[in-house]
Amino acid sequence: MIQVGTLAPQFEGVEAYQKGEFIKKSLADYKGKWLVFFFYPRDFTFVCPTELKGFSKMHDEFAKMNCEVLAASTDSAWCHKAWFERDLPEITYPILADTTLKVAREYQVLNDADGSAERGLFIIDPEGIVKYSLISSGSVGRSVKEVLRVLGALQSGDLCPMDWEPGQQTLGKA
Repeated sequence: MIQVGTLAPQFEGVEAYQKGEFIKKSLADYKGKWLVFFFYPRDFTFVCPTELKGFSKMHDEFAKMNCEVLAASTDSAWCHKAWFERDLPEITYPILADTTLKVAREYQVLNDADGSAERGLFIIDPEGIVKYSLISSGSVGRSVKEVLRVLGALQSGDLCPMDWEPGQQTLGKA
């Protein structure tokens, strides 16, 4: 089981789609940066584009925090290309095409019944350690604002109370 405080499951040379191109991505590409890595169930669905667009709109906020965004589904890179070029041209971060289901399985978000990924999200620190994980029902979209809040709390190194926002008082060092 993936545990917070442990090394994130590694992946290497996984095909991805990014801005009209097919590329290969590895977790090692993000060494030295924070990473928000999220899975979504399927291309050409209803809730998924709201999240994909939400993460894209906050690109500058993530960049200010030395954080990259990476998404994944079990759809093919060709499926990603068709959907993103038609409906989501504003998305600039890479989208893994986990057609082998290996990455979804290792991150424990694979829905064995239909081969899709559950809605999983992981915040990984610059050393590759999982600092936050969330897996939820595919019918409920995630809050990008909450992801940014949690990222800021993790980066603060402090004890952060409920509903803490960057710039507010913390409870001291963790």
